Amino acid sequence: MVQRFDVGTRMSEMAIHNGVCYLSGQVAVEGQPDITGQTREVLANIDALLARAGTDKSRILRTEIYLADIADFPAMNAVWDTWVVLNHTPPRATVQAKLARPEWRIEIVVTAAI
Repeated sequence: MVQRFDVGTRMSEMAIHNGVCYLSGQVAVEGQPDITGQTREVLANIDALLARAGTDKSRILRTEIYLADIADFPAMNAVWDTWVVLNHTPPRATVQAKLARPEWRIEIVVTAAI
């Protein structure tokens, strides 16, 4: 059985199947202008979604990070490094990509075990 959360006409915010939680790409919506603020907001959104699924960041299986500007990589990592659980750092890819909206500086996709 697939369980979907916050189902919309185009996408769901999260899906759970066979003990795995799949999050849609998380972006900042509070209008934070810089990468530090947007990264903090996105990671807080991820924490909240994982909690709804009954899991947490220590159980992340894989993370994909999309940056609008790769120059933001060090600042994003500074926030990431304070958020991620020591000895539970997930496999991760980070790439520069043109995001769907110009105000978005970061988008993060997470897959986690329940």
